[in-house]
Amino acid sequence: MHLSHDPDAPAAETITFEDFLKVDIRIGTIVAAEEFPEARKPSYRLRINFGPAIGEKKSCAQIAVNYHPDELVGRQVAAVVNFPPRQIGPAMSEVLSLGFADSAGEVVLFAPDVKVPDGSRLF
Repeated sequence: MHLSHDPDAPAAETITFEDFLKVDIRIGTIVAAEEFPEARKPSYRLRINFGPAIGEKKSCAQIAVNYHPDELVGRQVAAVVNFPPRQIGPAMSEVLSLGFADSAGEVVLFAPDVKVPDGSRLF
């Protein structure tokens, strides 16, 4: 399955509500962000706190074009927390930080517009 960043792409194939519920999307607060020069595209290594039940997880995110590490710490972000960990170069990414492509095709993080408790699940 190939995901398109084209805003004019048709919707993906229909899934059931039960399929949607299998994807565990939570809110966490970024507690650390550092440059990840080994990545192919401008990226950061993030540490995100998802609250007491899930704890702190690592994520590699291609967001360096639109963000500076200093402005990321303290920011909430949505992430998929139940994918298996994935090796990204020399780093392990434990969660998939979510975002949308801006008009230039660069990632803009997906986050609530009001602070919510870390660990809150998307429904």
